[in-house]
Amino acid sequence: MSFVKSDLIKELSKNYPNFLKKDLIKLFDIMIYEMQESLKRGERVELRDVFTLEPRIQKERVSRNPRTNEKVNTPQKKTILFKMSKTWTQKINEKI
Repeated sequence: MSFVKSDLIKELSKNYPNFLKKDLIKLFDIMIYEMQESLKRGERVELRDVFTLEPRIQKERVSRNPRTNEKVNTPQKKTILFKMSKTWTQKINEKI
């Protein structure tokens, strides 16, 4: 099951009817924007009891093209390490 931003906003507005939908959209956009900016700066993002996102730097390396077996230089790049909290992991792994 995947969620789209509009689906999340609908669920939030259903659960919190006293908030305006446009305010929830703005809040969600600000939260995502701040997470992106902090990851760009190399900072760790942590939502307690939910997940953590941590930027990692992959070093520059020489890799190979599997079709031609040719060596290719791969530049340094940033990746994101996602780690789910223990409580979420336990909830997912519970038997229904």
